[in-house]
Amino acid sequence: MKTTSTGATPRRMSPEERDRVIFDGAVGLARESGLESLTVRAVAQRVGVTPALVAHYRPVMDAFLAEVFGEIVGAEREEVMAEFGQERAVRDDLFRMVETLLDGSRDDVTLVWVQAWALGVRNETLAARVRTEMDLWQSAIEEHLSRAVAAGEIAASRTDTAAWMLLAMIDGMNAHSLVKWAPHDRADLARRVLSVALDHPDDPAPSPGVSSLGLPSPGLPSPGLPSPGAPERASLSSRQ
Repeated sequence: MKTTSTGATPRRMSPEERDRVIFDGAVGLARESGLESLTVRAVAQRVGVTPALVAHYRPVMDAFLAEVFGEIVGAEREEVMAEFGQERAVRDDLFRMVETLLDGSRDDVTLVWVQAWALGVRNETLAARVRTEMDLWQSAIEEHLSRAVAAGEIAASRTDTAAWMLLAMIDGMNAHSLVKWAPHDRADLARRVLSVALDHPDDPAPSPGVSSLGLPSPGLPSPGLPSPGAPERASLSSRQ
């Protein structure tokens, strides 16, 4: 007796759905292995389709990398910034943000950042997206710093400078940690540095030859010390 299958035929994906599956697969692969792992063949294997299909939906890999990068780091930024609350002191939220970003649980995103900086040297589309995402991070932190200044919580007046310094510290420590070169407690060191930045009002007019941190400016002699070449000039004068 002949029987016929009554199983449902798999529904054919729409182009939009197929593109989303490919994109989500690439995001997952980048989180696991970094941006450098994203090739047409690797994404196809991840999703279970042919490389030709991936190339059809994503024909420009430079733009594809940039979009995957933006998705990953943008989601992290939104998650972290969502923790800032109007009812809490901004200062407390800043310390909580530092602890969150430096607790070692986000090394997958750190790897994506580090590889994006490197790959962006030869991929201008990716480089432009990196700059945009860094600007978004900086402006978000600066906005919260400005709120803290207005509320009298911190002394720093140059909120743009403080935001850049904070980002540089977080990015540097996280990048170092990828090769196991970092303080045992990154967050603790960052909290102490952050305290100095928040509680130290900027000096709008440092002494000549001295930076705002009290260090001699590059190329200029330290105050009270003879300039380079002074002894030689004095010696020459005495022989004339």
